[in-house]
Amino acid sequence: MLWFRGNRVHLARYSFGFLLRNLSTSKTNLPVLTLFTKDPCPLCDEAKEVLKPYNNRFILQEVDITLPQHSAWYERYKFDIPVFHLNGQFLMMHRVNISKLEKQLLKLEQQDGVTNKIR
Repeated sequence: MLWFRGNRVHLARYSFGFLLRNLSTSKTNLPVLTLFTKDPCPLCDEAKEVLKPYNNRFILQEVDITLPQHSAWYERYKFDIPVFHLNGQFLMMHRVNISKLEKQLLKLEQQDGVTNKIR
């Protein structure tokens, strides 16, 4: 998906891809749930509380969109945080949708189970 124009597209894809590669080389096969946030963000704090029961099913990666290196994300999401991506794909924004999260986590877990059986 391309959300930005010009040089920002390349930078945003490279930065986020680098983040995912670093996390994916860890010893776990857990998916990465990225929370795009800023400080303060009461809705983000609320979302993190709602997510606590699911923390063992994903790696939570927070991205502060106000940092200079995340300016592309700031332009995209400055009025929409919290925003969540699951394994680099948009999942939801504004509030946690538990049924959507659960559905996607189950899908990934089933895919991972099939992959592990093949190995």
